[in-house]
Amino acid sequence: MASTRIPRSPATSASNTILLDDRRFHDLLPDEAWGRLPLAIWRRFSKRFADGETVVYVGTIEEATFTPIGWWLAQLARVIGGPLPLCRETGGPMVVTVTEASGGQIWTRICARSDGFPQVIHSAKRFAGPTGLEEYVGYGVSMALTISVEHEALVFRSVGYSLQIGPLRLPLPALLTPGDLTVTHSDLGGAKFRFSLDIVHPRLGKLIRQSAVFMEAAS
Repeated sequence: MASTRIPRSPATSASNTILLDDRRFHDLLPDEAWGRLPLAIWRRFSKRFADGETVVYVGTIEEATFTPIGWWLAQLARVIGGPLPLCRETGGPMVVTVTEASGGQIWTRICARSDGFPQVIHSAKRFAGPTGLEEYVGYGVSMALTISVEHEALVFRSVGYSLQIGPLRLPLPALLTPGDLTVTHSDLGGAKFRFSLDIVHPRLGKLIRQSAVFMEAAS
């Protein structure tokens, strides 16, 4: 579905400029760490949008691996909306949209499959919770995230899962979680970047890995 933007001022080149003054991610890191990010990553995570505006990234899946337990974990996660990749196919297209919403950002990932409809994964990054950043996947389930800069990449790590029921937020025991989730955003130059996801269980080891290379398509 195409989106329509309402101009905020008479059409000029300045009125369509995306300002790089969103400090929400920056404020979760020491200035020294933020300063070690490549300029392209700094720009991607400093764009300020009005509510409802969207940036689109198009890419190609380059890696998708599961252990048998990881594959079953991804299938079981369908009961809370299917937040984990389901397909081992590589080379197919993947589209990510980031839409500004009140209090955070809605991330939508569309993974094409050769057989059947694409898988669509929705989540919301909210600047809230015990670490100041959490990923909400639906059905009351969210995970607290920390961010760091490692080897000039921006790294997101889960540090606990919780279930919200009405006003109550209940921590989920480790037995009911997939393990440690790590998302790495690394710049490749030439307006390209790699997005990788790893889930590692403390006893069972690495269960799932997916990576894709993207470029910005529209903003």
